[in-house]
Amino acid sequence: MKKLIILSLIAIFAILTFTMDANAAKKSSKKLDAAAQDEISETIDNITKKVYSHTLLSPTDNQNMIEVKIKLDNQMLVSSDLSLAPLYYKAGKLYKMRGMNQEAVDCFQTILENFADTALAPKARTQLRSMGIKIAEPIKNATAEDEEE
Repeated sequence: MKKLIILSLIAIFAILTFTMDANAAKKSSKKLDAAAQDEISETIDNITKKVYSHTLLSPTDNQNMIEVKIKLDNQMLVSSDLSLAPLYYKAGKLYKMRGMNQEAVDCFQTILENFADTALAPKARTQLRSMGIKIAEPIKNATAEDEEE
């Protein structure tokens, strides 16, 4: 009887653990939906308009810029969705206009590292070069070339 109770408790514990892990996995793999991406894009556009019009940015605008970068970086930890490339590029351009060069470099580097096959990669490379950043070209796999010969 004791064995049956212990086995039942172990089974219940295992089921609960599995259910909790499945729920945690669902939450952690949550992608930015289209509405969230539109909101980020609109935030960047609004702040960019203020920069172009030489309007002083409020502390809220600066906070929004920081939140945009955090949201994008958090999403990249989950998955590198192609729809993030334009957002990174727009954010990088905005950071560059504001003189926040390290953040701009981070955005453009993210595009080169994660979205190299997109049309924004050459643009990001150009932006980095205009900032005086040397870009190391990827090293080709020498062993693959040696095997073909």
